[in-house]
Amino acid sequence: MANTPYPESYYAASANAVPPRPALQDDVETDVCVIGAGYTGLSSALFLLENGFRVTMLEAAKVGFGASGRNGGQIVNSYSRDIDVIERSVGPKQAQLLGQMAFEGGRIIRERVAKYNIQCDLKDGGVFAAITAKQMGHLESQKRLWERFGHTQLELMDQRRIREVVACDQYIGGMLDMSGGHIHPLNLVLGEAAAVESLGGTIYEQSPAVRIERGANPVVHTPQGKVRAKFIIVAGNAYLGNLVPELAAKSMPCGTQVITTEPLGEALAKSLLPQDYCVEDCNYLLDYYRLTGDKRLVFGGGVVYGARDPANIEAIIRPKMLKAFPQLKDVKIDYAWTGNFLLTLSRLPQVGRLGDNIYYSQGCSGHGVTYTHLAGKVLAEALRGQAERFDAFADLPHYPFPGGQLLRTPFAALGAWYYGLRDKLGF
Repeated sequence: MANTPYPESYYAASANAVPPRPALQDDVETDVCVIGAGYTGLSSALFLLENGFRVTMLEAAKVGFGASGRNGGQIVNSYSRDIDVIERSVGPKQAQLLGQMAFEGGRIIRERVAKYNIQCDLKDGGVFAAITAKQMGHLESQKRLWERFGHTQLELMDQRRIREVVACDQYIGGMLDMSGGHIHPLNLVLGEAAAVESLGGTIYEQSPAVRIERGANPVVHTPQGKVRAKFIIVAGNAYLGNLVPELAAKSMPCGTQVITTEPLGEALAKSLLPQDYCVEDCNYLLDYYRLTGDKRLVFGGGVVYGARDPANIEAIIRPKMLKAFPQLKDVKIDYAWTGNFLLTLSRLPQVGRLGDNIYYSQGCSGHGVTYTHLAGKVLAEALRGQAERFDAFADLPHYPFPGGQLLRTPFAALGAWYYGLRDKLGF
């Protein structure tokens, strides 16, 4: 069988050393079979193993091959749609539960890093940067909203204050969230995989799930083996393909692009981001950036609907970087890559159960680093019979994309064009 390596990226080039993991080549039996060894799958596996379950994980390529090992590396709280939008959609009781969970993912990441001694360049502090007065007004109301749910590590910044933390003159203000932060995302995922194995969990790489035999005792088939389990957790997200047709209709893989500069040196790096916080702007089609442990700038942005790989990523992202930091005009780009995330029409995650024993979580809509860690805990709780928090997510309304899979990409691209125009015009 073909061996799928990591795509070329700064993260793959600077990953911590890990042991090779075998492909599944026989029949195994377990309590829970987890499909996908990214953040959602690994978080689920860790919580289950800590509670005495036997866990077997199947990964089509390598641990963290998908969005978990390629994202911008930012720990951003809440969901892609904030709690006020959720409240209007589902009412105060369900929104209260979801609001209480909105800041839990970041805490879980920090607990995992400390408990399992994961080396992933964890840094505290994330900035939301406002370009227009309307965006600043939104941040002011967001601060009030988050504080309503007990989240207090927030500071509004005026133009003078934001200049102290980011050397970019586009911003009129912003909000600093000290419970936000950033990590080397692939090293986080590799550390979590090692933690799974330290607790007796098994991970098979190069072992795609090709078919699920549903029923009272479900079986997951791979090209060369199968896993019999009491429960299945489907955590393939944007890389699930059509394995579960019910899930494919309500979501769409989208690509985002990231570049990484050559090492900038201590002085230049410190002049750009003196406190080493990560930054994202408040545009609908947002730009995001941060420094790495070896003082490179990771800069991402742009969305390609339908997950095609653009021909020249640097040509798309470098101009955005130079708009923020014209002082980097002579700096070389060492790495450029793309990765897929899964978009839902509501931009809220889809969580649920198929039959009695197949659980899933998908569709973080670009807000996955913290949410996936929370999702793992919520899925593990449901398997243990504590379903209140699971039900709060499972009851969120979801709709198929208009026109089905054929038309979902042009519809979404049209929406993005409209919002991109709004960003440009400052609406």
